[in-house]
Amino acid sequence: MIVGLQGNVVYKEPSFVHIDVNGVVYEVFISLQTFSALPKEKVSIFTMQIFREDAQLLFGFLDIAEKKMFERLIKINGVGPKVAMAICSTYTPSQFAVVINNNDINGVKKVPGIGPKSAGRILVELNGFDTELLQQTQSHAEGSNTQAYAQASEALEALGFKKDKISKALSSLEGNDTADLVKGALKLLQTI
Repeated sequence: MIVGLQGNVVYKEPSFVHIDVNGVVYEVFISLQTFSALPKEKVSIFTMQIFREDAQLLFGFLDIAEKKMFERLIKINGVGPKVAMAICSTYTPSQFAVVINNNDINGVKKVPGIGPKSAGRILVELNGFDTELLQQTQSHAEGSNTQAYAQASEALEALGFKKDKISKALSSLEGNDTADLVKGALKLLQTI
């Protein structure tokens, strides 16, 4: 089982990267989140290897929290690697934790390839996974950001806003200060 690669980036596109490891070039499927953060030359990437009848596939992640999210998603009945990678491309782990926490079915349906039935199943299966995901991200650089998003979400919910609108507003904001996130979300919620 290949669980990680270190090497040079030979070629990359938004959905995959070719990594040269001592003369052997691996094709690794990646999310848009990983693609945008991928260094130009040397890279160290976490991987998950999936064996199929007709192929051996490698999926890569710069962030261990994103890998954990992917691993949990593919365990859900009806969610394969393609849909799991689409979710990873749409949301960072902290943003997806907010979607799960808010039970935001519209947020899940926003992902290409997911309909209402699948979205509902995903939310039911991932009930409680948001705290595990938050713990993963808090142990990395994104941690303070995640906590701020969760606190801002709770504050906005206490003000009477609906979870799906809160999730939508917070997913378009960046920052790690809860007060700034709440202020920004309030401005956005007036237009939604």
